[in-house]
Amino acid sequence: MAGIKEIRNKIKSVQNTRKITKAMEMVAASKMRKAQDRMRAGRPYARKVHGMAASLMQANPDYRHPFLTERENLRAVGIVVVTSDKGLCGGLNTNIMRLVLARVREFAQKNIKCQFTALGNKGLGVLTRIGSDLVSQEVGLGDTPELDRLVGAVKVQLDDFIAGRIDALYIATNRFINTMSQEPIFLRLLPLPGNLPDPYAAFTPLVGEQADHASSEFGWDYLYEPDSKSVIDELLQRYLEGLVYQAVAESMASEQSARMVAMKAASDNAKKVIGDLQLVYNKTRQAAITKEISEIVGGAAAV
Repeated sequence: MAGIKEIRNKIKSVQNTRKITKAMEMVAASKMRKAQDRMRAGRPYARKVHGMAASLMQANPDYRHPFLTERENLRAVGIVVVTSDKGLCGGLNTNIMRLVLARVREFAQKNIKCQFTALGNKGLGVLTRIGSDLVSQEVGLGDTPELDRLVGAVKVQLDDFIAGRIDALYIATNRFINTMSQEPIFLRLLPLPGNLPDPYAAFTPLVGEQADHASSEFGWDYLYEPDSKSVIDELLQRYLEGLVYQAVAESMASEQSARMVAMKAASDNAKKVIGDLQLVYNKTRQAAITKEISEIVGGAAAV
């Protein structure tokens, strides 16, 4: 049985650990509310701008943007991976990377190459270790997503799509459901999927599987001012910015919620361990005292 001093040191160590996890739980709880409010405020905008852009799939303007054109015989795709910069948030990052790697294997079976953009340090670390084709990255995002930094990293993929070096662009992130639940999702950004009015409501088909566009008896027709090119270019730019920003906002809200839950579980486990160690300490101390009394009594009897 361990000595009294050793057990006392273990108790002190676990108590110090519990103080840290409790403090991290409180910090995550304070950040969680702001992150959730930011995420919920962005959802209506992302849903609306996506619905407007999706309507263009059924329109017939004089100008048709490359983002609206489905491509066949796909050879390469781009994947934007959104993760957290820090750990200690349960299985949040593990789940999203497991989903990404599963989709990459599916692409590989179809002889489709993948290139990556990493938003967040944890995803960057995994992609670097597996030797993936990393074309851009952005880490140290902080607690508030900055649109300029996000779009700057994704622009490399957009340029490759327009140039024909990739034929589709996907984004992987965690969708916030509630404080206890976050769901990893894999969404198609480009070409514009016309069958998803809400990009956070369902999965999109994989590359090679044609999307079932929303059917309509009549085609859409619009009047553009000043011209179709200016309106469509601006609309699709806002569409991409809105979805990338919302993906990061969802990930940040999921991160703080997962961290709060993980740190609470760690604090509860530490409390239980302290109780168990305290019981062992008391038993060991009692046994030591009993032994000393027995030795004293035995010595007195011998005299």
